[in-house]
Amino acid sequence: MSDSFSFPMHTRPTQILKQGVNYLVRTPSRLKDELFRIEIWGLVTRDSLLLPLLLSLAVNYLKLIVFFVHFQDLEMRLLKVATCNLNQWAMDFDYNLNNIKESISKAKEAGAVIRLGPELEITGYGCEDHFLELDTVTHAWDCLKEILVDDWTDGILCSIGMPVIKGSERYNCQVLCMNRKIIMIRPKMRPADGNGYMEPRWFKPWQQKDQLVDFQLPDEITAAISQKSVPFGYGYIQFLDTAIAAEVCKELFTPLPFHDDLALNGVEVFMNASGSNHQIGKALNTRLRALIGFTRGHGGVYMYSNQRGCDGGRFYYDGCSCVLVNGEVVSLGSQFSLKDVEVVLAQVDLDAVAARRGSTSVFQQENGRTRISSVAVPYKLCQPFNLQMPISSPIKINLYSSEEELSLGAACWLWDYLRRSGASGFLLPLSGGADSSSVAAIVGSMCQLVVKEISKGNEQVKADAMRIGCYTNGQYPIDSKEFAKRIFYTVFMGSENSSKIIKGRAKVLADEIGSWHLDVSIEIVVSALLSVIQTLTGKQTLNKVDGGSDVEIQGLRNIQARIRMVLALTLASVLPWVHKKSGFHLVLSSSNVDKELSGQLTKYGCSSADINPIGSINKQDIHAFLRWAATNLGYSSLAEIQAALPTLDDRGREMTSEELSVYGKWRTIFRCGPVSMFENLCHKWGSTLTPLEVANKVKKFFKYYSINRHKMTVLTPFYHAQSYSPDDNRCDIRQFLYNTRWSYQFRKIDEIVQDLQGEKVGITESSNRENIGASLG
Repeated sequence: MSDSFSFPMHTRPTQILKQGVNYLVRTPSRLKDELFRIEIWGLVTRDSLLLPLLLSLAVNYLKLIVFFVHFQDLEMRLLKVATCNLNQWAMDFDYNLNNIKESISKAKEAGAVIRLGPELEITGYGCEDHFLELDTVTHAWDCLKEILVDDWTDGILCSIGMPVIKGSERYNCQVLCMNRKIIMIRPKMRPADGNGYMEPRWFKPWQQKDQLVDFQLPDEITAAISQKSVPFGYGYIQFLDTAIAAEVCKELFTPLPFHDDLALNGVEVFMNASGSNHQIGKALNTRLRALIGFTRGHGGVYMYSNQRGCDGGRFYYDGCSCVLVNGEVVSLGSQFSLKDVEVVLAQVDLDAVAARRGSTSVFQQENGRTRISSVAVPYKLCQPFNLQMPISSPIKINLYSSEEELSLGAACWLWDYLRRSGASGFLLPLSGGADSSSVAAIVGSMCQLVVKEISKGNEQVKADAMRIGCYTNGQYPIDSKEFAKRIFYTVFMGSENSSKIIKGRAKVLADEIGSWHLDVSIEIVVSALLSVIQTLTGKQTLNKVDGGSDVEIQGLRNIQARIRMVLALTLASVLPWVHKKSGFHLVLSSSNVDKELSGQLTKYGCSSADINPIGSINKQDIHAFLRWAATNLGYSSLAEIQAALPTLDDRGREMTSEELSVYGKWRTIFRCGPVSMFENLCHKWGSTLTPLEVANKVKKFFKYYSINRHKMTVLTPFYHAQSYSPDDNRCDIRQFLYNTRWSYQFRKIDEIVQDLQGEKVGITESSNRENIGASLG
């Protein structure tokens, strides 16, 4: 609150006095001065009849304040809480347990009495089918026992995520522990499914809402902590001074969320343990909006914890752990960072929650309130009024642009993959085009992040960088270009058709980033292979300029692409040896969504590699990133690369990047088949195209998409950054053998076109539905 008060004309005198008293309670040292500084005199001059009443009320209020301050008996319910971002690694129990212990230790040192960790933090979220193994659950209990038998939970409520088997069913659970005992186990009730998530494959949702049931603890846990059973199910914990409940990830976002009923049952503090992956724009559009909306409408303290980093798969979990009070964010962790453990602290006043709810009509009504089971704990968590315990104030949220999110998210994902894979660097076939250049820029961004984090004193990043970069004699990276020279190879693999311009662009960009750049001609290998084919077939394959057929031209393209793939993988394994370094290099792919959807890539060609940071990004987003990176990452040559016209083969000449972007979003996000896509695009493009023209475009897309769908089954694993990802592994599960004529669907389109008689549709260029798609993207 500011040092003085001002109020609008309609403010009531009692409201002025209440706000003034509240301020003086929080800052009693200024009591004497503030008696004369509260601007009630301006109000008095507007209505002089109020003067005697105001003076009498003010004197009596201030006498009470002086009395209570003198005896230091001002009651508030102050609660210090800690949530955290943890960079866990699936199935690495030692590593995960150390991170959990470090987060608890930091929370306790800060005086927190509640510590919330991310979903499935003991095992790591991305164990996938390892969750079906009994060993995984057993090891999780062993780790929990190690926490319980020592003093980690003394005086602090810890919510710890792990899988639990009850009966013969597996559940994704939050285990709530305090003072070396398990208070309650809360199973997840609405598992995440779709868009890359497959929790129902491993976990059963808990269905019972009317009561808590008894869960018999494993024998080794009983022997260790002298506790045989624990309440299990949907409910909350009732302490002497507040009520606390747990939610798990997706339960926050579903229709009829559980926190509504919990709030009506008096729960003031909510703990959400999450394993939420990064998608561009998701942190604000989905998470924070849901959190702000609930706590603003119902009041309450909401703690959100999330995993951060690549824990062994395609996802990058992007942190953003936070604490909200009554619709305001009072503490927020970082979204992109190389820190393994980040604890987010907040000091909150639960009386502010009670005050908010006291003025909300829904809390004043008993009708329709569902009674929820609870566990009583005879323990106080809150502290009374204390000038040495400042309350956390609302903070301003600084948002990243989409280009920044791509740069930082993909860079952090690459770093985790690199340091955990045992590799000593990356190798990228750098053609000088937009796609491979964007991947190079992301690696450069990663090198900048590493050097920046080391300068901040991050010893773990420093140790990893020294090991990967083969530093000796206590040296470590202090310059991103020097670090890139040690861990990043770029290779221009030219043919007789390669221009000097793109060759020069590749070299300039490599110099700007600092990579070890090689210029290799593949013509010798291509000629040798063509000679073998000529010997076997008796025919010579010709280029287009020499009158070659489409079959010959496509064959030559595929040969060059596959030679580049073999050469890249070979160089990645031998170059560290050549430079007397240990380990191997990971080969980076640079195919994007447009190429994957339209088939503009060769199966087992140069798009095949170890990992791909841009595989879920379309061409439009890549060009926007290049423009941003040219300025913000300091790689100015990217501006020229972005401005250059892309080279498309015959399959791509009639499908622009703008069109492919639309096809990709509507096919995946809005689940459109050929007919519904045609109908929607008639509205979207109806101001410039006839229905017949729209029909031809839609047919062409689905034809080439189905012809090339088999290529999706062998795509290089890529960073999942967009909801329109075509990854066949988990994000876009569809067949790969199609009747590419789509006879029934295309016939339906033709019938609609005939009914419309080829006329243009008088609809605006953009529909509301596409605007929604833009926000999701």
